[in-house]
Amino acid sequence: MEIVILLIFLLIVLYLVIRLQKRKTVIPNHLPVQLREILAARVPYYIRLPENKKTVFEERAKQFLRKVKITGVKTLVEDTDRVLIAASALIPIFNFPNWEYKNLHEVLLYPGAFNHDFEQEGYNRNITGMVGSGAMNDVMILSQAELRQAFINPYSISNPAIHEFVHLVDKLDGEIDGIPQAIMDQKYVLPWLRLMQHEIQQIRDNLSGINPYGATNEAEFFAVVAEYFFEQPALLQQNHPQLFELLEKIFKPHPALQ
Repeated sequence: MEIVILLIFLLIVLYLVIRLQKRKTVIPNHLPVQLREILAARVPYYIRLPENKKTVFEERAKQFLRKVKITGVKTLVEDTDRVLIAASALIPIFNFPNWEYKNLHEVLLYPGAFNHDFEQEGYNRNITGMVGSGAMNDVMILSQAELRQAFINPYSISNPAIHEFVHLVDKLDGEIDGIPQAIMDQKYVLPWLRLMQHEIQQIRDNLSGINPYGATNEAEFFAVVAEYFFEQPALLQQNHPQLFELLEKIFKPHPALQ
């Protein structure tokens, strides 16, 4: 009887060890050989960095790609896609050394837009990126077409991939609410809340050049203006100086204006 109990105990221990090991297993991505070349050709944020920081950016991009699985759904994931996803992940948190997305283990890449049921065909396909929840927790979905387009247009103030990674930064404190307390100094929370409410009302009154989607709620406002901050920092500083100043306090100085 004691031997049977011991065997059952050992089997339970073995099962738990295997489960733990599986959870720790990292599924490596193919690391793009031309990572530096793709960054230099397609990512303005990287181009603006001094040479020593470019090297850091490259290494952190590789680290991201080693830890986060990227899966194509009805599309082929190319090296350019991998690099652009890694760059989009790094841009919001590059000024925070050793940062890792602990709330992400896989990015699903769809060929185009999709709907709320993750369908790629039919009507109401107007979603270009989404941070998963529930059964899709720790998963992000991105549109391949929008990912590529965002890095082609040098005058755009939007970038759906950066938008979704900003949501992940926001989510790290437990809630996507437009207040990224994981990276934000507490003394800026109230000023940021007041400014968000003012700017959202400006959008609703058609008195702002910020994407109207930012007026949906505080979470979407934060992600929208973060896109603006990283894509066109000088323009944001010119058009919305208070907003730019507080975003610098949240994300640290933008390399384009240092």
